[in-house]
Amino acid sequence: MHTFIAVHGGAGSHSSSTERELKQALRLACKKALDSSSSKSPLDITEAAITVLEDDPNLNAGYGSNLTLEGTVECDAAIMDGNNHFGSVGALSGIKNPIQVARALLEHSQGSDPLGRIPPLTLVSSGAHSFASNNPHTSSGIIDKSSMISARSRDRWHYWKEKLTSAKTENSEFRQNLQDTTGAVTSCFGDMASGVSSGGLLLKMEGRCGEAAIFGAGCWAQNIRPGGRIGMACSISGTGEYITRSGLARALGKAFEVQDVDPHAIIEKILIEEFWKPSQDLGEPSPSAGILLMTYEVGDDEPIVRVWCAFTTPTMAIAYVSSRNPKPMALILRRPKELTGTRPDDKAPVYMTAFSL
Repeated sequence: MHTFIAVHGGAGSHSSSTERELKQALRLACKKALDSSSSKSPLDITEAAITVLEDDPNLNAGYGSNLTLEGTVECDAAIMDGNNHFGSVGALSGIKNPIQVARALLEHSQGSDPLGRIPPLTLVSSGAHSFASNNPHTSSGIIDKSSMISARSRDRWHYWKEKLTSAKTENSEFRQNLQDTTGAVTSCFGDMASGVSSGGLLLKMEGRCGEAAIFGAGCWAQNIRPGGRIGMACSISGTGEYITRSGLARALGKAFEVQDVDPHAIIEKILIEEFWKPSQDLGEPSPSAGILLMTYEVGDDEPIVRVWCAFTTPTMAIAYVSSRNPKPMALILRRPKELTGTRPDDKAPVYMTAFSL
């Protein structure tokens, strides 16, 4: 029995000039997560991996997040296990590691209430900050809001804020240079977990929550169902509003509940039918989404574990590791040039690949 971990640094357009630093961050996240695997908890492992991603200034999560229109950091994060336990936070400021607050909220939801009140799935803004302040597992993460702003994010904000003020038409360069939600998926002895963390869109309105805060949108995990043969966990990156509308992560999970599963066909169909086409119908010409998905399948002698990655953006950054092969592998996956435009059959320019762990 082994532990399997995969992480992603977002779907977007990753520059070759930052490739070395990005791969290093993803490998470190894998290493730290694997080091924590002695707990045998997929939630611990997922949290550990995303914490590393949040601490790296080259990624759009935690420190280094994109800034809001007002020049502040507001983060979204969520975590889920294969038994349908979930916790998330949205538009959260002044917290070093939002994924830790999401995890604390998940644990809080498992407790009993003297009045029988229903525990929250999600807390946002000042409510999430208050919860973190009063929770012994997260109170040490309270920091000054300004300390979450990296020099790189501040410079990018100044550049695009000036462009926004003077812009008369839509600037395609703005979208081409954005990177998005980070995340992780884990299988520990067959128990699945997933998580996401994001600073959201650059120049977003204050209080905006993206897919990383929404149940069924940014991440999903489910263990092997009774009578089934495959468990899965996924972490989503891309245009939050359209991903949220499609409930993309949950749609993938539901599709994996059938008896005969073809992961490649499922991922492509859900990405096109549930996300790409409806988003185009709403007026978005090139909807952006990236999926990192892990499958755990019962085999004859040992389980079959694979990592799947599918995206409609120019690039997606991923890494993976396992207790069986403890040297992390990091990759910047790049969409082939022939998929740059929409294909004649009106399907999304989906690039997909898979790796056996």
